[in-house]
Amino acid sequence: MKRETVWLVEDEQGIADTLVYMLQQEGFSVDVFERGLPVLDKARQQAPDVIILDVGLPDISGFELCRQLLAIHPALPVLFLTARSEEVDRLLGLEIGADDYVAKPFSPREVCARVRTLLRRVKKFSTPPPVLRIGHFELNESAAQISWFDTPLTLTRYEFLLLKTLLKSPGRVWSRQQLMDCVWEDAQDTYDRTVDTHIKTLRAKLRAINPELSPINTHRGMGYSLRSL
Repeated sequence: MKRETVWLVEDEQGIADTLVYMLQQEGFSVDVFERGLPVLDKARQQAPDVIILDVGLPDISGFELCRQLLAIHPALPVLFLTARSEEVDRLLGLEIGADDYVAKPFSPREVCARVRTLLRRVKKFSTPPPVLRIGHFELNESAAQISWFDTPLTLTRYEFLLLKTLLKSPGRVWSRQQLMDCVWEDAQDTYDRTVDTHIKTLRAKLRAINPELSPINTHRGMGYSLRSL
């Protein structure tokens, strides 16, 4: 059976060695990078099952590296590993498409557990359902693609899952907590503002295609819904 591959991008040798040992003990195949630019070169040829990124790399910001990697592989699961634990940094990482965020100092076993969770999440959403048309939207779950007025949207994983949830129940008002429970498997570690951030970026992408329509409604004090279009 083929082992799942983890790319670890970490410039601190001690941390990298510890994580490599633990991940290999868990049965993963691990490739280690001390810098980010070689990761981009390799990503143009292939993709891992999961990537662990340190934010503070010597040659490129981990945030910028994440953006460029997701432009190449939009469905790539990303776990940030960093000493920067402020909420603004967590939100920035999640906003650009990362799936999880672990602050140093950390437990290597916790990192391994979070990697397993990311892989389970990817497999959970891998069953190919049919293409659905909802108003001016087209949802193709097998391709992880949503189109708006016949124009494909470029979405991060959580933007896709969030919009898909709204599309499945037009008119239903979803609270932030309900959306977190549906979209984020580790909802207890997710901030309310994360939902607001993703709704904001979704609206901007929809507006870029059709500025005349705003399909996502805000219900003050309640949550969000998708208008029946």
